Amino acid sequence: MKLAFKTALFITTVFLLSACTSAPEGITPVKNFDLEKYQGKWYEIARLDHSFEQGMEQVTATYSINDDGTVKVLNKGFISKEQKWDEAEGLAKFVENADTGHFKVSFFGPFYGAYIIFELDQPDYQYAFITSYSKDYLWFLSRTPTVSKELKQQFLSQVKALGFATDEIIWVNQKSL
Repeated sequence: MKLAFKTALFITTVFLLSACTSAPEGITPVKNFDLEKYQGKWYEIARLDHSFEQGMEQVTATYSINDDGTVKVLNKGFISKEQKWDEAEGLAKFVENADTGHFKVSFFGPFYGAYIIFELDQPDYQYAFITSYSKDYLWFLSRTPTVSKELKQQFLSQVKALGFATDEIIWVNQKSL
């Protein structure tokens, strides 16, 4: 293989891999992030739908710190159509530094996607707004299964201003079936 082709292939590969872990235009990860405070159980309040959570209710995400500083991610949800629980375990690593709410997360071996916390209730860590490498992904997480109307409105206003498709947001049922 010629050197120019190898170089082009390498650059393309690096670009594609980093594109899946970078922030979309206009999104800035939170600073002064504290992983110790972030760990624990979060309830999914709202999301943009995607294939890996389609039809799920009572969705939660639990984060715990591994000995090596990486983060274990355990996502769990109830598939109402099939009347069964499903879960996925992943691994998250900081993209920039431990002070920035920007991770790369893998549920499928060496393939990583971005996990960008762009709004966070600091210092209490009671809610978070998250996206990925594109604005096709959006989550609203809370420490409680329900939130106030005011917080829902804040979420909608903020994500609309950032260019997310607010008319496609799904409000997750957190009540036991």
